[in-house]
Amino acid sequence: MNDLENLKKMVGALLVEQRLPTKEVIRQSIQKVRVVCPDVTDDHCEQLAREFEVTHCISMNIGEVLKEVDFEPWLDVVKGDAAYDFYYWRRYRSFLGRTGLSAQVLATMDDVTDRILDLLQNPTKEGKWSRRGMVVGHVQSGKTANYTGLICKAADVGYKVIVVIAGIHNNLRNQTQKRLDEGFIGFDSARMQSAGGVGNQVGVGLDDRRRRPGTFTTSLRDFNLATATGVGLPLVNVSEPVLFVIKKNYRTLKNLLEWLKDYNADLRTSSIDTPMLLIDDEADNASINVAGRVDEVSRINGQIRQLLEVFSRNCYVGYTATPFANIFIDPQSDDEMYGEDLFPRDFIVSLDPPDNYFGASKVFDGAIDEDEPQRGHRYVRKVEDNRDVLPIVHQKDHSIQSLPRSLKDAVRTFIIARSIRLHRGHTQSHNSMLVNVSRFVDVQRQVRNEIHAFLSDVRSSIRVNGAKRKSEALDDREISALHDVFLREYRAVDSSLKWRDVQERLFESAGPIQVIEVNGRSPSRLDYTGHQSGLNVIAVGGLSLSRGLTLEGLVVSYFLRNSMMYDTLMQMGRWFGYRPGYEDLCRIWMPEQAAGWYSHIAESIEELRDEVRQMRIAGATPKEFGLKVRSHPDSLVVTARNKMGSGQSIVVAIGLANQFVETTSLLRGAGRRNRDAAARLATRLAEDSLALNSGEMTGNGYLVRGVSVDHVVAFLREFKNAPSSRLTETRQIIKHITDRADDELKSWSIFVPAPQRFDHEALATWLLGFEIKCQRRREGEVQDPSEIRITNNQRVASRGVERVDVEAELKTRAETDYRERRGYSGATSDINYPDSIYRGVRRRPLLVLHLIALGDKGEDLSGQDPVVAWSISFPKTDREDQKVEYVVNTTWFQERYPDNEEEDFDG
Repeated sequence: MNDLENLKKMVGALLVEQRLPTKEVIRQSIQKVRVVCPDVTDDHCEQLAREFEVTHCISMNIGEVLKEVDFEPWLDVVKGDAAYDFYYWRRYRSFLGRTGLSAQVLATMDDVTDRILDLLQNPTKEGKWSRRGMVVGHVQSGKTANYTGLICKAADVGYKVIVVIAGIHNNLRNQTQKRLDEGFIGFDSARMQSAGGVGNQVGVGLDDRRRRPGTFTTSLRDFNLATATGVGLPLVNVSEPVLFVIKKNYRTLKNLLEWLKDYNADLRTSSIDTPMLLIDDEADNASINVAGRVDEVSRINGQIRQLLEVFSRNCYVGYTATPFANIFIDPQSDDEMYGEDLFPRDFIVSLDPPDNYFGASKVFDGAIDEDEPQRGHRYVRKVEDNRDVLPIVHQKDHSIQSLPRSLKDAVRTFIIARSIRLHRGHTQSHNSMLVNVSRFVDVQRQVRNEIHAFLSDVRSSIRVNGAKRKSEALDDREISALHDVFLREYRAVDSSLKWRDVQERLFESAGPIQVIEVNGRSPSRLDYTGHQSGLNVIAVGGLSLSRGLTLEGLVVSYFLRNSMMYDTLMQMGRWFGYRPGYEDLCRIWMPEQAAGWYSHIAESIEELRDEVRQMRIAGATPKEFGLKVRSHPDSLVVTARNKMGSGQSIVVAIGLANQFVETTSLLRGAGRRNRDAAARLATRLAEDSLALNSGEMTGNGYLVRGVSVDHVVAFLREFKNAPSSRLTETRQIIKHITDRADDELKSWSIFVPAPQRFDHEALATWLLGFEIKCQRRREGEVQDPSEIRITNNQRVASRGVERVDVEAELKTRAETDYRERRGYSGATSDINYPDSIYRGVRRRPLLVLHLIALGDKGEDLSGQDPVVAWSISFPKTDREDQKVEYVVNTTWFQERYPDNEEEDFDG
């Protein structure tokens, strides 16, 4: 270990004792310890200080809770009893402090896990009881650390059997077992069951090993019926808690159920009286009952319910970052054989991540801005050159002959980023690159081989010419390409960083990088724990990389997948998480369509979290929350997905109050009809002395107020909607409006965007009776050639359009509330406010009429006729939100959301 790493560890140990160390205290601590690390430079000290600022000068909110009102809290009484010393939690908290978590984050985690524990049942309570709950986190935000803390505290208060169901793949189960070995067991489980029964101490066991939980699984082996039977110790007789970390697999669950019933259950009651806690990690994946008929139960869902039923005293806690599917579970669902379903009837906890979390809102805010196509994005890079080499949709036998240039640039970026990290002193840190481009294992192998060959060529160039002077080195084509990547990606990141700093570390950077496959057939494993000096890896895979698995030190991601399912897409985002000291280096390559979907889904999940906050204030229960969320527009996707098992049409009831709907797809053959509808609307407004061009100029467009609802309804009746734009189905929109035409939706505002920046090749039109400049959009990809998709993201309107026609004091109130809910304390100018907050305070409905020219930047669009689209921002309702019904059938669903989730083989 070098002096810089020593300094980092020693200073970290000092700072963890501080509740909230200031920048000055951080630097004073570094200088205090620096005397024993003579090789550390001033630049290294300043870089280290900035890293500690990221780690320690952060805050974390406690989150929100919905719960049943009649449950009695019990934890405070237990904490006041000297018999409970919270041994397992205390040593886990100490371990987390040693890993670098700030004292403030640790304190919040303590509060949050106390809150969740208090929502479980007191394990000493006699009689039969059962609790169902859900914890909603963020992708890669620390859910495992949270439930490890919960497990430690549950063990401290008397839960004796703890089952963790950790994903559907071996590599995730193994990784979870290792994390729990470190945080709870204290020993390497893979060696505990070897000769002598004693394994090496790890994690919490390095500090304190007076007590040791038992484990029926190891980091190398899932639950085994023969091994468990050979132990011969009934669970009712255990003195210390026992842990099972199992894969979400029907064979494993079958074996565990068989062993529990045959060797542990009371013969009189067929149940086990030992209090049991079941943690269902990735609870939205495979745990949901997706059987096609109401009276059916899917296999794994039924087995989990049976597992709970075996224990007369049990608690179920599902952890997920994508909770839509769980909330859509029917809270009334029950079955005589399998027991009550997994709906979180007793509590829902929404976790807030620390403010240094590298999440979807930070990564994708502003990633797509059609009105400013020249604006670069900080993290996201568009992939546009893959079609001929590596198309998103391809067959199992697709042949890979070369790599897209964008993928080569991504590899080069990874090499450069690692050079910069070495320059910053991150010499023993893990560095990972993710390549997720195919669900087919054979294609993954070909991509892995091509990347390996390309990396070998780059290494050869660096070996021969990397040590030469800059002018000579840049004569080498590959080093010149690396230099171009440095200038394009990182020159502006750090003004003190020079090319020579990067070039002199290129060989050290590229040399150790491995390219491995991560799938069910690959012999390679992502074993970060076996590389104490840092693993440097380019991981090529599919579904195995897509859910739960943590890629340590993930810097660069390259993503080509066409799933549009909310949970699948978000879980593929392994790039979310924490990037202390290198967040500025992170880059993500993906198609524009995927970036648009991520932005849309992130906004949808934030809306869901806002609903939790609002319903907590209203004192709502989880069941009431579930019923409300079922009317969310996204239920068109989630409900449909979970009920499509038998291929039938289904009816989804949607509430449109406080929603934003727009025509993201248009019929090609309806262009003239829709232009005529827009022209007639403009004429009727002029006849009502509300001519659009006489309205207020605001938000780069024309705004008129006081428009009769009759004009809006007439326009919608004349407009021809595209079948795939299901939420804007005209009949349903008109029904919602006419139901409120005498009061809430009687008076409207209409806004026509008119960009002020205007390129000579863009389109101007007199369609509305005066010259107006059209918005430019690139046409997106469609399944049906008879339709047009306006851009590849899920919005027609530009960000911020829902601020239009919202009074200044209401805007201020909405923005203040947003900052307070999320605990923002920095500059307000840095916040990208979501449109939904303005919709929430809107007093009048807003119709946005879009005139759009379709084409790429630089393309001459002057000969086009514009296409017409619309958006509506509906205000909240003061009366019960009467829902409108949408019919979704299998054909529509599969065309819009192609099923591309399953790997062809991934054990």
